Amino acid sequence: MVNKIKLACCGDDCSYCSRYTATLSNDMEKLKEYAIVLKKVGWRDTIASPKEIKCFGCATYNEPCEYNIRECCLQKKVENCGECENYTCDRVENAFKITDANIERFIEILSEEEYAIFTEAFFLKKENLDRVRKIS
Repeated sequence: MVNKIKLACCGDDCSYCSRYTATLSNDMEKLKEYAIVLKKVGWRDTIASPKEIKCFGCATYNEPCEYNIRECCLQKKVENCGECENYTCDRVENAFKITDANIERFIEILSEEEYAIFTEAFFLKKENLDRVRKIS
């Protein structure tokens, strides 16, 4: 069940992310399943333990952001790029390009159900951030 929308710094919708929702509900089985998906799409080299992949959101995430966006948002004290006066910058444009490539690539890798979740969680970055930009 999806509750309140929570956007990541780059515009990912955490409220649809299996990793985030499983972390909040402490569902170790779902985290195990998600760890397999992370390896399947190439976001991890190995299948990580549920404890390793827990995620409470960008501000608490321990690994570097692949787009270098999280660090920028923390420095500028904004929750996501849509709130930034420099939106859109090269960093977030790069995230959009990588996302577009993943949309095409992941359709061949993920099941229909997994792809639908990834679409809501990760593939609508620009739309999510544009919506935040209009509100702020």
